[in-house]
Amino acid sequence: MGETKYIFVTGGVASSLGKGIISSSVGKLLQARGYNITIQKFDPYINIDPGTLNPYEHGECYVTVDGQETDLDLGHYERFTGIQTTRANNITTGRIYQSVIEKERRGDYLGKTIQVVPHITDEIKRNIKLMGKKYKFDFVITEIGGTVGDIESLPFLEAIRQLRWELGKDAINLHLTYVPYLAAAKELKTKPTQTSVKQLQSLGIQPDILVLRTEHELNADIRKKVAHFCNVDEEAVIQSLDMPSIYEVPLSMQAQKLDAIILRKMNMPVGETPQLGPWRSFLDRRNKATEIVHIALVGKYDLQDAYKSILESLAHAGTYNDYKVKTHFVNSEKLTRENVEEQLKGMAGVVICPGFGQRGTEGKIIAAEYTRTHDIPTFGICLGMQMMVIEFARNVLGYVDANSREMDEKTPHNVIDIMEEQKNITQMGGTMRLGAYECDVREGSKTFEAYGQKQISERHRHRYEFNNQYIKEYEKAGMQCVGINPDSNLVEIVEIPTLKWYIGTQFHPEYSSTVLKPHPLFLSFVKAAIENSLSTKKQSKDK
Repeated sequence: MGETKYIFVTGGVASSLGKGIISSSVGKLLQARGYNITIQKFDPYINIDPGTLNPYEHGECYVTVDGQETDLDLGHYERFTGIQTTRANNITTGRIYQSVIEKERRGDYLGKTIQVVPHITDEIKRNIKLMGKKYKFDFVITEIGGTVGDIESLPFLEAIRQLRWELGKDAINLHLTYVPYLAAAKELKTKPTQTSVKQLQSLGIQPDILVLRTEHELNADIRKKVAHFCNVDEEAVIQSLDMPSIYEVPLSMQAQKLDAIILRKMNMPVGETPQLGPWRSFLDRRNKATEIVHIALVGKYDLQDAYKSILESLAHAGTYNDYKVKTHFVNSEKLTRENVEEQLKGMAGVVICPGFGQRGTEGKIIAAEYTRTHDIPTFGICLGMQMMVIEFARNVLGYVDANSREMDEKTPHNVIDIMEEQKNITQMGGTMRLGAYECDVREGSKTFEAYGQKQISERHRHRYEFNNQYIKEYEKAGMQCVGINPDSNLVEIVEIPTLKWYIGTQFHPEYSSTVLKPHPLFLSFVKAAIENSLSTKKQSKDK
């Protein structure tokens, strides 16, 4: 193929309409046609990255293989397409300004006055075109965060306007808007969409394709009206109805020929429509699964986006085990020895969630003790794994004052300690152990059985680690350190082999589970939870 093609995805009317899902769906459909694609997200906030943001502000912080802390939409990009994103796939206003200021300090601008136009917009354009130039992608899909009309988004939209002129037919704009339904009037209203498009047009951008998010079917008249008032071809007005699952969206977009419309608008051959066989098989299997397995998520963030990748990884694993996973959030701040039995009653498995800071950690320790002593399949991730280690030290090794240096700097039994290379770091953002690292898995362990291989690579985001001074004591008492980083000797995985399934990982396996390649640890965990549920039901019947 010749020059890289660029698809700019913008949003209007309201935030959280699903630009990330639409971008991922477009990427999936073009990928199915044999094109080499990537998706990037431009976030208008001034933070350098979301690494220091509270999950209540922006949901989970996703981590790429090369160690960049990014927006959670990159998780959708990877889960839908199976591609691995990098730091180039997520750029914030903060990163743009930081780069421009560094160049100014070096004298790169030869004494010119630094302005939003052209210097900031040129830097945005450079980052957009970098993906095509450096990596030779056929398509670069660029999602602009926020909503048209936001002050913060203006430099990004101006950069897109310029690129549309520079690239000609090699660039198009897909605009996602909302068509609300007024129950009292029993009418769908297109005026918000018209206003949003007018805002975009006032900035010099004419959308080529409109995707209308709606809870009700849009008839031909409504689409024709939108096309007429927004200067868009009728066939290029696509509806995005609420679906039972986000994974249905690519099929809905394909049924409306969105991928074919994109290709025609870019003067490219359309060809045959891909069958998407494996994707349809996944959805068929998902829809046929009727049995439910109940799994608790023990954490401190009562917000589903804070654990988005974990929820999706559990859903993938449920599908491939022919079950539906129903998750139940358990607030670790409110978990006590008195109520833990009631809170975890009926749970076939428990995930002890990642996080930072002291808040809610004692509740996670209580959950780990309960599941360990009651032999309930348990999956501890990052901080969750550390809480499993602390619980074991307190209640099995007898170190009642055991803790992490993160929670108690003066603990005499620091079974979790700060990593050596982290001790002199003062800045918070982007300074943790981040990205993919190798791990050797002990043969014969449950973890090895799940992976089916000795060498693995997983993504990390942490400052604290298992204290290797205690390895012998743990192993003698029954908690095995079955995953070790070959370079640093860092303990990556612990498990208690005598229990049904009790595994903690220092890394984040949820970052690498995709629709067509579910993560082996989640598959194994959900399978163990299902077996535990069936066993519990059988015991109840026998009584």
